[in-house]
Amino acid sequence: MLSEDAVAAIVGGHCSDAFALLGMHADERGAFWVRVMLPGAVAVSALDAASGRILAPLKMRHAAGLFEGVIPRRRKRFVYRLQVTWQDGSDGVYADTFSFATLIGEQDLSDLRDGVHLRPFEIFGAHAITVGNGRLAVDGVRFAVWAPNSKRVSVVGNFNNWDGRRHPMRLRGTSGIWEIFVPHAEINDLYKFELISANGLLLPLKADPYARSAQLRPDTASIVAALPPRHVLSVARAAANARVAPVSIYEVHLGSWRKGEHGLPTWDELVDSLPDYVADLGFTHVEFMPVSEYPFDGSWGYQTLGLFAPTARFGPAQGFLRLIEACHKRGLGVLVDWVPAHFPADAHGLAEFDGTPLYEYADPREGVHRDWDTLIYNFGRNEVRNFLAGSALYWIERFGIDGLRVDAVASMLYRDYSRPTGEWLPNIHGGKENLEAISLFKRINEIVGGACPGAITIAEESTAFPGVSAPTYAGGLGFHYKWNMGWMNDTLHYMAQDPVHRRFHHEKMTFGLVYAFTENFVLPLSHDEVVHGKRSLLSKMPGDRGQKFANLRAYYGFMWGHPGKKLLFMGQEFAQPDEWNHDGHLPWALLNDWSHAGVQYLVRDLNTLYRSCPALHQLDCDSAGFEWLVSTDAGQSVLAWLRRGSDGGQMMVVCNFTPVSRVDYRIGVPAGTKKWVQRLNTDGKEYGGSSVGNGTDPLPVEPVCAHGHGQSVLLTLPPLATLFLAPA
Repeated sequence: MLSEDAVAAIVGGHCSDAFALLGMHADERGAFWVRVMLPGAVAVSALDAASGRILAPLKMRHAAGLFEGVIPRRRKRFVYRLQVTWQDGSDGVYADTFSFATLIGEQDLSDLRDGVHLRPFEIFGAHAITVGNGRLAVDGVRFAVWAPNSKRVSVVGNFNNWDGRRHPMRLRGTSGIWEIFVPHAEINDLYKFELISANGLLLPLKADPYARSAQLRPDTASIVAALPPRHVLSVARAAANARVAPVSIYEVHLGSWRKGEHGLPTWDELVDSLPDYVADLGFTHVEFMPVSEYPFDGSWGYQTLGLFAPTARFGPAQGFLRLIEACHKRGLGVLVDWVPAHFPADAHGLAEFDGTPLYEYADPREGVHRDWDTLIYNFGRNEVRNFLAGSALYWIERFGIDGLRVDAVASMLYRDYSRPTGEWLPNIHGGKENLEAISLFKRINEIVGGACPGAITIAEESTAFPGVSAPTYAGGLGFHYKWNMGWMNDTLHYMAQDPVHRRFHHEKMTFGLVYAFTENFVLPLSHDEVVHGKRSLLSKMPGDRGQKFANLRAYYGFMWGHPGKKLLFMGQEFAQPDEWNHDGHLPWALLNDWSHAGVQYLVRDLNTLYRSCPALHQLDCDSAGFEWLVSTDAGQSVLAWLRRGSDGGQMMVVCNFTPVSRVDYRIGVPAGTKKWVQRLNTDGKEYGGSSVGNGTDPLPVEPVCAHGHGQSVLLTLPPLATLFLAPA
C-alpha cells in the first residue's frame, strides 16, 4: 500500500511523478497493485480487459477519490480496465491513463531538445490517436507540452472536470517535455495545462502553445482538433509566386471586409464572396492579416497567442481550409500575415509559461517590446526556435497557403530597435544586430524552401539591412520578397504636396530607383498607411474633390508602372474616403458613385494590363527591365520611363503630376519602334477623368533626338494622370 506521504501528494495534487505511484505496480513479493485517482467515484473495480471479468474491487484509500487494491492470482502484467460507479449513480468501463507506456520516441525527444525537429507540431499539442489493437484498442488523445521548470504538469479539461489530480503528466527525462495519453478524450474536447512551478506555486491555467483550435474570445481553452493533412503547392501556384510572374496582392482584414449575417463573417460567408471579388479585380494574390488566434480584436491579430490555430472568430478551422481552396479555384494565391516578433502577456498564454521566462527573453532589455508592451521570443533558445520554425511550416504545409508575410522583421533584427541608449543589450560582438533572430530567419526560409517548394516568404522590413531577399547561400536572410517601405513613405509624401510645390520634392519619386533592384521588392500601400490618424489614401491627396480622385488615379498608375510587385489594402481599390476602422466594414455603397466606381474600374484595368504585359512584370526585380526616359523635369513634374520584358516587349509609362495638360510633350523612344499607341490613361472618362489624352490611334515616331535616343514621339499629357503606351 502507498505511504501516507504518497497519498497526501496524490490527493493534494503536488505529486511530481504520478506514474511512479498510480496505475499497476508490483510490490516486493511480486503481487500487482492497481491504484487510481478518480475524484467523484464511489466504487472502482479492476477488470481483465481481454475477458471483461472482474478481478478485484479497489478499496477507497482516501475520500478524495484515491482507490487501490491488490490483484489476486496474477504474477504477470496484464491489460486491465476500470469499472467505475460515480456519485450521480452512473457507471462505465474505462481504460486507465496510467496503464499506458510512453508514446513519444527518443529520437523525437532528442530532436525537439536540440531544436532541429522539422515538424514539432506532430509531437506537441493534442493528437487524437488509437493505442493497441483489436479488442484491446483504445481511442484517446495524446497530450505533450514543454515545461522544463515545472514541478508538476497536468492536462485538465471537460473530460476530467478540470481537475489537475486526474491526469498529471509524465516528464520525459531531461527533455523538459511532459506527455500523457488520456483514454476516451476526443476531438472537440476542451483542455488546458495546469502547472506547478519549481517553487510550488500553482500557475494560472495555460492554453496549449501548439493548440490547433481554441475557444472564441473571451474564453481561452484549447480544443482538441485533427491535424490537417499535408498539402503540396501545385506547379501553377508555384509559378505564380516567381520573380518573373505578375504579383498583385489584395490585403484584407477579414473581420471588417464585409459583415456577415450575424456580425463578423463566417469562413463560408467569405468563401461565397471574397475570392470572386478579388479575382474579378485582377489581383493575383490575396493576403490575410493575421488569422492565428489572438485575444484582443484591437490588435488586428498582430498580438497572437495561437501560432497554430486559425481564429475562432470566423468559425471552425475547416472553414479556413475551404476559403483557401476557393481562392485557389479562382486562381488566387493565398498569403497569410505571420507574427514571430512578439506575443502578449495574457495570463493564459506563453508569458512565464512554467513559472519562468521560457518562451521570452528573461531580461526586459531584450525581452519586452517597448512599442506594443508585449514580450519578445527568446530567439536563441532551441525549443523556441523550433516552435517558431514549426509554425511557419505548419501554415504553408498543412493549410496549403502560398506563403507568409512576416511582420515586424526589423524589430527582430536589431537589439536596439525602439530602445534608447543604455536600455538594450549588445550581441556577443558588441553590436546591435540580433544574431539569434538572423540565424532563425535563415533557418525558417531554408525549411520552407526545402519542405514546400514554390512557397514564398515576404519580409516587412523597414531598414536598409542588406540581403533580406538574397538566398542564404549568398549570405542573405533567404526571404523571397521584401516590402519597400522607403518607396511608400517617399511617394506618399510627394503625393500629399500641393502640385505647385511638387517641383521641390521631385526626388521623392525618383529616389526609389536608386536602390530598386537591390532587393526583390513589393510596393506596399498597406493597412498601416490608413490608420492612426494617417487618413485614407484619397484624403491624403491635395485639391478639390475631382483633383483628389485624379491624383489618386495618377498615383496608382505610377505604382503599377513602377518596378516591383504590388500590394493594395482593401477599400483603397474604390478610394475609401475615411480611415479604415476594424470595428466597421467597407463602405460598399460608395460604388454607386461613379468617382469611386471609376477608381475600382481603373484598378481592374491596371491589374489586367500588368498581368498581360510581360514588360510590366517579368523584370520587376532586375535593372535590365527599366530605363529612365524623363527623370529631371521637376519644373513640370513629369516622369517617364521604359519597362522591358525578357521577351523583348516594351511599355512606356509617363506621369504628369500637375493639373495642367502638356501638349506636344516630346519623349525619346528606342530605335526600332515606328509607332506607339496609348494602352491606358488614368484620366480616361471611364475612370471618372476628363478624357484628355492621345486617343486610340497610333502615334508616329519622328526622327528628332530626345532623352538620349535618336527618335521621339509627341504626346499630350493629361492633367494629374499616368499614361501607358506600347509600340504599335
